[in-house]
Amino acid sequence: MPERRTVALVTLGCARNEVDSEELAGRLAADGWELVENAEEADVAVVNTCGFVEAAKKDSVDALLEANDLKDHGKTQAVVAVGCMAERYGKELAEALPEADGVLGFDDYADISNRLQTILNGGSVEAHTPRDRRKLLPLSPVERQEAAAAVALPGHGDAAEAPVDAPADLPEGLAPASGPRAPLRRRLDTSPVASVKLASGCDRRCSFCAIPSFRGSFVSRRPSDVLNETRWLAEQGVKEVMLVSENNTSYGKDLGDIRLLESLLPDLASVDGIERVRVSYLQPAEMRPGLIDVLTSTEKVVPYFDLSFQHSAPDVLRAMRRFGDTDRFLELLETIRSKAPTAGARSNFIVGFPGETEADFAELERFITHARLDAIGVFGYSDEDGTEAATYEHKLDQDVVDERLAHLSRLAEELTAQRAEERIGETLEVLVESLDEEDGWIGRAAHQAPETDGQVVLTTADGTSPDLAPGRMVSAKVVGTEGVDLVAECLFEEAGR
Repeated sequence: MPERRTVALVTLGCARNEVDSEELAGRLAADGWELVENAEEADVAVVNTCGFVEAAKKDSVDALLEANDLKDHGKTQAVVAVGCMAERYGKELAEALPEADGVLGFDDYADISNRLQTILNGGSVEAHTPRDRRKLLPLSPVERQEAAAAVALPGHGDAAEAPVDAPADLPEGLAPASGPRAPLRRRLDTSPVASVKLASGCDRRCSFCAIPSFRGSFVSRRPSDVLNETRWLAEQGVKEVMLVSENNTSYGKDLGDIRLLESLLPDLASVDGIERVRVSYLQPAEMRPGLIDVLTSTEKVVPYFDLSFQHSAPDVLRAMRRFGDTDRFLELLETIRSKAPTAGARSNFIVGFPGETEADFAELERFITHARLDAIGVFGYSDEDGTEAATYEHKLDQDVVDERLAHLSRLAEELTAQRAEERIGETLEVLVESLDEEDGWIGRAAHQAPETDGQVVLTTADGTSPDLAPGRMVSAKVVGTEGVDLVAECLFEEAGR
């Protein structure tokens, strides 16, 4: 009987990383590893790092050091870094952080089991040398699909991973391969919500962003793989799927149909068991009338718009190598709300970008004051290795960046709280997610994405906690707010399920 091997995956960063962790879990489970929830109970702790901004990188290093401490007083024998920070820095990270017993890049994922076994046995696996992953695929999007079979794309699977027909002896709870690039996948929690990767990489060249250099050029997954994975998730009890990638509005351009998302969404919404389909990461400059129509009129596809505005002053946007301005962005939001008045909208913004004037900052204030966004993320600019903006002149003093960040954050908090108050009296369809010891049953409405956009605290007319369960959809009327969070009374008779 093979020796028992245990592994825990610690995931940091965005929903895309969560999908990647579940792919790694699937590969490991298929090779006989036992997945455990807590790192202190595992032979190997695998930390899926984030390498987006300085704060995220610090969190990743802290998580690796925390896992390393377990080697002194727990079961853990090895700590391994994977994910974006590991991919982005490779050997540099391995040299700076000797506490990590391995630093593995995306190219190691297909053989993750053997890599971990080697490390667990006391051997060493050479940390990879980082490279610009955009150069691994043809410049022309339509030429990429065939070439992509030879490139590691986390969340896509790989051509040699599994036969088209899944083996009959896959461990229970493991997603079967449904095609030559369909990934194995093992769920790491029991949430009724799961992300599905729509594509990987990005072709945009925003001057502040390093993601394309280590995630590579944009590559769409085939609709059949997305559909089959969604069907499997529904069989696992998932009620809501959230489509994730670096840029969902580009989906299909390398498959010969830039409008492929518009035809895929109704198919996903019709999957048995799925109650809600959500699309994240939308680029304002790429929004199409047809896509807006599908997002606002398709049953079970929520009218939710996660729009990456980043700023609204034209000069700053041009320096960011982005497009648009305050009035065009407001017009886009007005178009959306003319079709779906209660549609959810959120965005992130960077303040203190090199050359940002007081007038530019005032223009950004004007935009968010009139945009009526449900959720707003604000970040202070910082140089990122290898980006064009890091070479720009006219950098703002850090105290100016900090002051603008604090000011806009306060304004954003006030405005999103006001937007929440506007929803008092609305009747929402709420997906029940968890039972909180203090607040009772917690769920999310159509305008609220997981982790980022607030939640709904569910109650009854007499103030008692309702009798609910995770995964249930209930109708509820908003009766109060707590910042961006809503308090809503369940309408069981109207819910009908």
